[in-house]
Amino acid sequence: MKTRLEAFKQFLDGRRIAVIGAGISNRPLIRWLYPLNRDVTVFDRMNSDDTRLKEIQDSLSLQGITVTWYTGESYLDKLTGFDLIFRTPKMKLDLPELIRERQRGAVITSEIALFTELCPAPIYAVTGSDGKTTTTSLISLMLEEGGHRVFTGGNIGTPLLDQIESIGPSDRVVLELSSFQLMDMLPVIQCAVITNIIPNHLDFHTDFEEYVEAKKNIFRAQGILDRLVLNARDPVSSAFQDEAKGELTWFNIKEAGRSVTAWREKGQLWIRTSTHSPEVLVDEEEVLLPGSFNLENILAAAATTAGDIPLDAVRHIARTFPGVEHRIEWIRKLDGVRWFNSSVDSSPDRTKKTLGAFRDRKESLVLITGGQDKNSDYTGLGRAIAETTGRIILCGQNAALILESIKQECGSVNLVFEDLQILHADDYKEAVGMARKMARPGDAVLLSPAGTSYDRFQNFDERGRHFKELVRKLSSTP
Repeated sequence: MKTRLEAFKQFLDGRRIAVIGAGISNRPLIRWLYPLNRDVTVFDRMNSDDTRLKEIQDSLSLQGITVTWYTGESYLDKLTGFDLIFRTPKMKLDLPELIRERQRGAVITSEIALFTELCPAPIYAVTGSDGKTTTTSLISLMLEEGGHRVFTGGNIGTPLLDQIESIGPSDRVVLELSSFQLMDMLPVIQCAVITNIIPNHLDFHTDFEEYVEAKKNIFRAQGILDRLVLNARDPVSSAFQDEAKGELTWFNIKEAGRSVTAWREKGQLWIRTSTHSPEVLVDEEEVLLPGSFNLENILAAAATTAGDIPLDAVRHIARTFPGVEHRIEWIRKLDGVRWFNSSVDSSPDRTKKTLGAFRDRKESLVLITGGQDKNSDYTGLGRAIAETTGRIILCGQNAALILESIKQECGSVNLVFEDLQILHADDYKEAVGMARKMARPGDAVLLSPAGTSYDRFQNFDERGRHFKELVRKLSSTP
């Protein structure tokens, strides 16, 4: 159900409003709500002397926003008597305080739920266990290339509610939606995309069934003119076809009877629409990013945007997309060597998956790895490294753990440890210099730390940007 913005503003008059959490999504919400109704109370678990909380409070005060704050371990004790409550996304719905307020008549919602209800433009929304961010980014870029004005947000890190008055019916909105966001909302989504569903976030959800049911909310309110895009190779989400209300669109399948399908065949990406014969989108080797999963993300985005933009717009983005920042992100090509940043790989499991993407394309690789250990299991990492590359630069607190894993597991792929070229760097500047000397034309150099950033940086974003800056400063050899 859609609500007019003016009707919602009238609804706010005289209401007591609570905002739980002063994080990334709720700060713009507070700024947007305050001119409409100044009776806003903010609840946050951070202690009153936390420097982050102080910075947030000071920033709001400088903007003329004065709200009531309840903070610290017992921050929800004062959550009583409110008419409208905005929860932070990763908050369980069965908290006694929320149940109590709901029973006494409070409306409980979230920034993203309200945005989808008020949004006047068609919404493309993406959920799934893997590939959400990349697919969301691809769809946005394709729609922009096709001539639309596009607003992108949600779980991708950009709240949009404070931009609602700038969005018109002819624009396009692209959202990444997590299970945390979806579990208590029924958004009206014109084009819903589910990349895949595997067990995930079971430390938050009661069980896998609850997780799956949350994902289904992305299409439950659709009508007959809306579209649901499914992955034919994913056994869980492909079964949702029986519950679809509108048009079904597929990727990872070639089948004549369907309205839109997109698939891989003989080293190429293909698409078929309801009005055209099968067409080649791109050759797989034209795609900058390695990994079968990135090719599938392109197929999902192509199938999603089919009919709304020319295929040439899809082709252009498929050929030029450098990746989402810090996720196997293409940085540059210098003297025949391609440099990639995957700073988001803060665990051995993520690095193993990234290395698999390079093996898929039989890349000749120089690997820079190492970060801070978080009591991770390194089983399988040494094997993954050894079967991907024999040129390794270790730089980080967990270097010894990675080295030991390589020693223990390289024999499983019939390699002798002493034959591997392994160097140790004190910092990324030294590591980049070493990689520059190691790499030959046709090679790729990859940063995939297999650990957190906290040994040297505030977060993986800072780590990745530092690495990219070092790489971009490299000059071509004479």
